[in-house]
Amino acid sequence: MADLDALRARFARALEGARGPGGGPDPALYADNLLARWQEPQRHYHTLTHLTAVLDHVDTLEKYAADPDVVRLAAWFHDAVYLPDRSENEERSAALAERALPEAGVPAPKTAEAARLVRLTVTHAPAADDPDGQVLCDADLAILAAPPSAYAHYTAEVREEYHFIPSDAFREGRAAILRQLLGLPRLFHTPHGREHWERTARYNLTGELELLSG
Repeated sequence: MADLDALRARFARALEGARGPGGGPDPALYADNLLARWQEPQRHYHTLTHLTAVLDHVDTLEKYAADPDVVRLAAWFHDAVYLPDRSENEERSAALAERALPEAGVPAPKTAEAARLVRLTVTHAPAADDPDGQVLCDADLAILAAPPSAYAHYTAEVREEYHFIPSDAFREGRAAILRQLLGLPRLFHTPHGREHWERTARYNLTGELELLSG
């Protein structure tokens, strides 16, 4: 089980880092709204466990970011709206950030940056001069480099989220995603991601694709 108090404290630190201490309403009001969203029943992979992992990975990659606290806020919002049968989740999550963060006291430029980062998770293709985008995208995709048992658990959770799709259609769609990922020049953009995650992630993706194609 996720430690909700610890997550509330992490959100408060990120929010106050972006807006300044005492720069707006109680962070707990916004943390609780987001925590409720991340615990919705349709979620199996995109849960508090995923949120915590992404925040942990951002901490690991923090030295590469231009504004780590804005990246952390983007991590909180990046799947805040998540309905598996809808295609506009990232856009709706970004729009939620654009509404909530100004009310919470975050300046307009940092709100815009957080929303941009959320939208970037549609493609996970940050530019070479986008360190914050590189950190968020690498943190979000780090699950691809998990140990075999954890990777297998991840794929099972993804399948459960898409339980309404027939097996043949799911295998076809998932295989297309895996081929797209494997066709990228690189999966990870930070030096840490390239050194520590790239090779394992490609191994995992290749193994899953072979299982789906078997």
